[in-house]
Amino acid sequence: METRTQVREFIVENFLFGDTKPLENDSMSLLDNGIMDSVGVMELVAFLEGDLSLSINDDELVPENLDSVDNLTKFVDTKRG
Repeated sequence: METRTQVREFIVENFLFGDTKPLENDSMSLLDNGIMDSVGVMELVAFLEGDLSLSINDDELVPENLDSVDNLTKFVDTKRG
């Protein structure tokens, strides 16, 4: 499955409870738009480390990596090499 699809499905299922309407586009900020909060970031990291088998360093826990579907997709693809 494509990275973007995996990330998007996780966000929709876990933070939006299946409702795709609030996630208008893949570049929108998940934090600024109330889709995810600080606890959600930790859930997201657990998903990345568990389901996607990534190792996330503390210095990588920044909005540039985790605050939108676009950012997450780029981050995961970069980490996977």
